[in-house]
Amino acid sequence: MKKIISIIFISILFFSCSDQEKKLPNIIVIISDDQGYADVGFHGSKEVRTPNIDRIANNGVVFSEGYVSYAVCSPSRAGLITGRYQNRFGYSRNILLTPKDSTMGLPLSEQTLPDVLKEANYKTKAIGKWHLGAHESLVPQKRGFDEFYGFVIGGHRYFPEDLILNDLTEARSQMDGYITKIFDNGKRVDISKYLTEELSDNAVKFIDENSENLFFLYLSYNAPHTPLQATKKDLDRNMHIEGEKRRTYAAMVTSLDDGVGLILDKLVEKKISDNTIVVFFSDNGGVEWYNHSDNGILRGGKGEFFEGGIRVPFVMQWPNVIPAGLTYDKPIIALDIFATSASVANAEKYIDGDIDGVNLIPYILGQKDGLPHKFLYWQNRDKDIDVIRGERYKYLRMADEEFIFDLKNDISEENNIIDISQEIYDDYKFRFKEWDKEMIDPIFLDLGSGKQYNKLHPDRWYNSSSKKQ
Repeated sequence: MKKIISIIFISILFFSCSDQEKKLPNIIVIISDDQGYADVGFHGSKEVRTPNIDRIANNGVVFSEGYVSYAVCSPSRAGLITGRYQNRFGYSRNILLTPKDSTMGLPLSEQTLPDVLKEANYKTKAIGKWHLGAHESLVPQKRGFDEFYGFVIGGHRYFPEDLILNDLTEARSQMDGYITKIFDNGKRVDISKYLTEELSDNAVKFIDENSENLFFLYLSYNAPHTPLQATKKDLDRNMHIEGEKRRTYAAMVTSLDDGVGLILDKLVEKKISDNTIVVFFSDNGGVEWYNHSDNGILRGGKGEFFEGGIRVPFVMQWPNVIPAGLTYDKPIIALDIFATSASVANAEKYIDGDIDGVNLIPYILGQKDGLPHKFLYWQNRDKDIDVIRGERYKYLRMADEEFIFDLKNDISEENNIIDISQEIYDDYKFRFKEWDKEMIDPIFLDLGSGKQYNKLHPDRWYNSSSKKQ
């Protein structure tokens, strides 16, 4: 009799867990690369058309003050994937392509978001740009992802005929990573389409195959990062733009936006759209002079710590929970994606140590008052830059230059009010120094230090007899 009761109890427990698991949301994080703040429809663009990214905005919430944790690609992604200010672990530089160096990338001591979600029985996949280390110990499948389809370097060429290197044993320069064939779960594969389309198709395939499972999809497009390459069909759809380079940039965004549409459509087809969180943002601000993006009314761009470098297009939908058509106007940061995802996945118990992000859902829904963050921080020790942002004011120091901006009334950072803001100055300087005590210096050389790295590591590249990767 006791045995029968035990079996019944276990069965009830199993089905209860299964039912509870079904109520947990799927999570999709979509990142564009170097996209301008103004280059989305929901920020008013009439030139760069993004109807599908706008669908996310219309279906959920626009974060009008959405930030990333750094002004360039690789550190920004390190913050996102760990939920921690990347300066805590010395990741404040863009990395070099060093496939034999296990220290050039995300430290193995850091827990990742997919690490946490896997513990909660999520199927995890990374697609597209990784840029957190090329060594075999640092690639996505060693950092919490079940599957990976993409490339490990910070950029890539888009057309199949350009991908002439079979693997990284053939690489002899930083830019060789751009012309290396795509990874598909540890194997190098040929592609037949424009790369953005390949990434989108792979994402749709993953959703199609896992619609009955809990899943976390990290889709990191390299568009519209240079090189400026677009298909004829996408260029033809942007003939309203006169400048050739601007038109090519817009066409690259068009392809990316098409992919977002395919993903949203697949979620609807599989009847899982209502209980899937979809987040979209750019990894940093646009670099207007180089990829011909547009940061609109924001000052500065990629690599700078004015608003144009760190404030980005940022939207989220979760139809079961978040009402459509919301705008949230308090400062939030990409670090919050970790905390939000872990919370909604009932996986907070698997987080090792402290994170800096917070669960945004109660704030979006008005269940929590106040600010998700009283202050946000940025730092570039190489360039001697400190930044702290409160609800209204922002303090920025660049070497001997100091600024205080009233962002609520001066989003374009045109008026430095430091001379009339002594109380704010003292408070913000003190708070930044306290935060800075927990940060460390960069732990590796940066992207511009290739010659120095080569002198220190003359065996940087694999020889022809090395293990394929």
